[in-house]
Amino acid sequence: MPRNTRGAPWVRTRLRTAPWSAVAFGVLVLVTAFLAAVLPRAVEAYETDGLREAVATAAPGSTVLELRAPQPGLERPDEARADEVRPEALAVVDRAARALLPEPLRADPAESAYGLRTGKSLEGLDASLPRPDGLPPRFTLFAQSGAAGHATVREGRLPAAGASVTEGTRVVEGAVTAETARTLRLRAGSTLTLAGFPDGPLTVRITGVLEPRHPQRSYWSAEPVLRTPALSSDNARPPRYYWEAGVLLAPGAAPALLGGQGEPEKYWRFAPATGRLTAADASALVDAVASLEDGPGLVRMRGAAGPTAQLSTGLEEVVGAYTETREAITPVVAVAACGIAAVAVIVLVMSGGLAAARRDAELALLRARGASLGGVAGRLLAESAVPAVPAAAGGLLLAVLVVDGARPLPSVLGASAVALLACAALPVRAVVAHRRPRAHQERDDLAHARPGGRRTVAELTLLVLAAGSVTALRRRGTDGAGDLLVSAAPVLVGLVAALLLVRLYPLPLRWAAGPAGRLRGVVGFLSLARAGRSPAAVATLPLLALLTALTTAAFGGSVLTGVADARDRAALLETGADARIDTADGAPLPAGLARAVRDVAGVRQVTAVGVGFASERAPDDTPSLMVVGVEPDTYAGLARRTGLGGFAAERLRAGGGVLDAVASPEVAERLGRAPRRIWTDGGAVTVRITAVRPATPAVPEGEFLLVDAAGLSGFGGPARLLAAGAAIDAKALRAAVRGAGSNLSVTLRAEERAALADSPLQAGAERIYVWAVAAGAGYALLALMLGMLRSAPERAAMLARLRTLGLTTRQGRHLLGLEALPPALLAAGGGLAAGWATVGLLAPGIDLDRLALAGASGVTGPQGAVLRADVWSLSLPAACAVLLAGAVAVAQAWWAGRRTPITHLRAGDMR
Repeated sequence: MPRNTRGAPWVRTRLRTAPWSAVAFGVLVLVTAFLAAVLPRAVEAYETDGLREAVATAAPGSTVLELRAPQPGLERPDEARADEVRPEALAVVDRAARALLPEPLRADPAESAYGLRTGKSLEGLDASLPRPDGLPPRFTLFAQSGAAGHATVREGRLPAAGASVTEGTRVVEGAVTAETARTLRLRAGSTLTLAGFPDGPLTVRITGVLEPRHPQRSYWSAEPVLRTPALSSDNARPPRYYWEAGVLLAPGAAPALLGGQGEPEKYWRFAPATGRLTAADASALVDAVASLEDGPGLVRMRGAAGPTAQLSTGLEEVVGAYTETREAITPVVAVAACGIAAVAVIVLVMSGGLAAARRDAELALLRARGASLGGVAGRLLAESAVPAVPAAAGGLLLAVLVVDGARPLPSVLGASAVALLACAALPVRAVVAHRRPRAHQERDDLAHARPGGRRTVAELTLLVLAAGSVTALRRRGTDGAGDLLVSAAPVLVGLVAALLLVRLYPLPLRWAAGPAGRLRGVVGFLSLARAGRSPAAVATLPLLALLTALTTAAFGGSVLTGVADARDRAALLETGADARIDTADGAPLPAGLARAVRDVAGVRQVTAVGVGFASERAPDDTPSLMVVGVEPDTYAGLARRTGLGGFAAERLRAGGGVLDAVASPEVAERLGRAPRRIWTDGGAVTVRITAVRPATPAVPEGEFLLVDAAGLSGFGGPARLLAAGAAIDAKALRAAVRGAGSNLSVTLRAEERAALADSPLQAGAERIYVWAVAAGAGYALLALMLGMLRSAPERAAMLARLRTLGLTTRQGRHLLGLEALPPALLAAGGGLAAGWATVGLLAPGIDLDRLALAGASGVTGPQGAVLRADVWSLSLPAACAVLLAGAVAVAQAWWAGRRTPITHLRAGDMR
């Protein structure tokens, strides 16, 4: 055929015919590809951040890799022994050992160090040194490298040592930290006389007092005694205490330690560098540490440091704790990810199905004129690929720009899967619908459609899968990451609910059509008739997508609400109120503190409590019963405000020599409800329990007995102040407390709650659920819009015909609004029911403790973090769907009313 007789290219013609549809389809693919590409990157990013923070924030003594070797053998010449511990020789071993660290272990040069130390502390002989129980202090000596780069000299200078230091040297220079100097009464110019040398004590001349630049990092904290002195006890009964401290010597003074009984040992400390660690390195880290501690890695290290060298670290325990938390959180996140993926797939398939339904007459005509299935499918594939492939590539690029530092392969696979599905949805749906050429289209409206046997089998299969998924999740929880069936439980429940509603949808339409037909107006009957005459495919696909999206959004919102409630509960149990002020030693609160706290912005209620102990049986028994003295009116109000065991103030009244009391369940069971005598520090008191509460603000967890403080004679003054209020000014509160007295600690509920969400693992998982809620709500609204826009030309043409028959503009608006109401109400009600049922069915198997709390699970009390249906998460997306359906119908009626009927009545124009 000549070139000029072939006609216009198919793809170009179709895109020019419906450009806005192509743009909308491209935007849908762009957003979906972005979600598919960014989700694995976001998960890997927060897991990587979690691993890095776990290693970086753990105690340096737990994460540092310490290679140790004993002092050189006594059979060697003294000069050779001294040369082996000099800084030059130790530096050679340090470089060699650092190069032998297996991947992914890497040393941080800034925080690593090496040197010689005394494995056994040496006794200080100076009488001026403090002796708490008459025992002299003991000192550990460190000839450690790098002091100049890790400390600021506050007094004096850094210690120095010449090349003349040998094993027989008995006078060396040293430095101590400011905290050590303050505790042990040292300063520049002081001397320490240390025992443990055969030919006379070792004298350490203190030349400087140092201030560590980063005291919490590995250089100073791998061996905490170097930074901060600590009290140690002997084995006597009762124990006696003495000071343990560290002294930093010049690296060149190491040979002097060889002549004593301090069991000197060489050491090389390697602080792990976290900047290049990724989540995928967790298992490799554990394997590398195992090899270094007792494996091939240790053999190689001994080749550099000596045949008896040993390497020790607690890094594998830190990584193991991180891995345990990650494995507990991952299955919960997989539920959200599966929900997002399922909703996205359904909406993409729905877009292809709606496009095929819109062009059904066109495709039927092509098949009737001899077009092959392959030819039609190929053209539709090319037509879909033109907007879909660039949009998917754009989504992938956007995901890479948004989340950096993750592996590219999962993102590429996700975006490619979206592109493939988007390209294949329309041609596959068209091929299935037009396998055989047909002369006319049979009636396929929703009210008269009859499900076939294949559909019934598919629905029963889905029902069995959903039942198995829910059963498995309830029985064994989310343990066992990677179980797709368990992760898909919310989606499967939503799909089953959607299919059930699709089967039941025609029934109310048929029941309502009869009474509506007997009304005087035609609007009600026409709206129900139009709703029932919608094509089954056009009505089913949006409903399926809408129900699944609403279920996903409701489940995700309920998870977020459960996490927030658990954190609120844990913070409340930690503080007992919105703010708590305690004295450091249990002494009474200073006068005027309550007034100063009450004047702080945000404080609404203040009450002081005193805590003491009483014996239950005899005055000479060990006091074991916690007695809390309170002011009844203010304390009862605070208890009701916080929700911790609220009670009426009358429960704590006194009369007839008997104090009414509120007790915990265990105390009430022991004491009974009859008057009972107990013995406090002020004497015997008779109490009668009038109410039982599981917790109280003064004692959020544990046993207690609340009484009126005015009825306790000899009871010490209150030592704790509790405050309640909204948005308490933390800075002003601490300033008021400092102004009232010293040795007071302030604990705020808001700060405790914020600390529970510090972990990158938890924050990242929470973001995934936020995305799940947003994606579910967004896809739900998109499904509704696509379904309504698909039938917009038909509704406009129908409205134009009715206008030529006398239908008013107002009646047209009512007609379109009422026509959109049944499917919108069905979707909203079904979404509410499906979301509520999903949360109720799956709640026993979802463990939110690790996701909600930074510490170990179980700190929120007996109930823990419980998944409950959240009213807002259920109702808000459903209400938005109904409002959007009504708004679209009204807008379409308004737009159609502005145009002439002839515009909508052109034959065959269904664009």
